[in-house]
Amino acid sequence: MSQDDTVFEPFGRLQASAAYLPGANMDTDQIIPGRFLKKDRANGYGQFLFFDARFDEPGNARPTHPFNAKQKPEILLVDDNFGCGSSREGAVYALADYGVRVVISTSFGDIFFNNCFKNGVLAIRLSLDKHQQLRQALSSPRELLVDLPKQSIAWDEQALSFDVDPFSKTCLLQGVDELALTLSHEADITEFERAYQDRYPWLFNV
Repeated sequence: MSQDDTVFEPFGRLQASAAYLPGANMDTDQIIPGRFLKKDRANGYGQFLFFDARFDEPGNARPTHPFNAKQKPEILLVDDNFGCGSSREGAVYALADYGVRVVISTSFGDIFFNNCFKNGVLAIRLSLDKHQQLRQALSSPRELLVDLPKQSIAWDEQALSFDVDPFSKTCLLQGVDELALTLSHEADITEFERAYQDRYPWLFNV
């Protein structure tokens, strides 16, 4: 597979600024309010990420919101059931367009979770005790090192392991979604179909 076949930037290791955004059951409308989904995505949805929390009614940035910080976070720690509610893929578009490559929680809305991997965002589920350990580490601003091949999150002298579906891991490492990964095996699929037809010709004589 060539670089031209990639759908998004391949994910390997990321050392970047991390932020903790508290609040369980944060739904997709909080991630990107529905009124912005009418905008042309070609211009990017990152500017609308967490818009109603990041800005006051006149449109002034709230200085305490982590996504208004000078150092833009690329790694986001959130609470339980993140991305619940509507199935809108625009919520993941907003995260990806802003520059977030990793979202860490104890649980996610199922559709949101799957949409992350389709758009180059690594969604990590952690146990409650690991989540609390990481939350404590992010009580002050810091960088984290997320290593997908090793499936680890590291800072200072500490590290946490995480699980990831092997197929989703392969897609992220190669920078492709499920369809692109399948099409990369097109020659093998064609050869299998030819051999199958040669072996069972009567199935095709209709």
